[in-house]
Amino acid sequence: MNRPKLRLVSACALIVALLGGFPASTHAASATPVAPVNTADGLALKGYDPVAYFISGQPIPGLAQYNYRSDRVTYRFASADDLARFTAEPVKYRPQYGGYCAYAMALDRIADIDPKRWAIVDGKLYLNNGYIAQTLWGTNKVRHIAAADRNWPLYPKKSNAR
Repeated sequence: MNRPKLRLVSACALIVALLGGFPASTHAASATPVAPVNTADGLALKGYDPVAYFISGQPIPGLAQYNYRSDRVTYRFASADDLARFTAEPVKYRPQYGGYCAYAMALDRIADIDPKRWAIVDGKLYLNNGYIAQTLWGTNKVRHIAAADRNWPLYPKKSNAR
């Protein structure tokens, strides 16, 4: 197969994968509520320290001894300093869209994240599902953020009440 044709086939496969390939994807138009914060076993960010993205410039797994619990969601931190920073300004450090994939949200979908696929834009933390989502989201962050900002409020949220 020649190079241009291979590129076209690859691009088509990528588009098909992106449009239908987000696991457990949901449309905002559906009536199925989503958790307001994406968690794995009650842990936000799959246990990664949200402050570390800002301070260290990299994802760092949190430690069980440094926890912040709010609305049945636990955030973990790599240090007491990071926990103190978060406690002082939780809104500053929480990821956008409840910690769901920013690219999927721009496409009006819900998808899980890979904590190692992230960006900080205008002082806000955005996470993505994987390499492909991160790459495509990065092609036009401003447009994708604007679309996701419109879509996220439309998703019905589950109550955190017991």
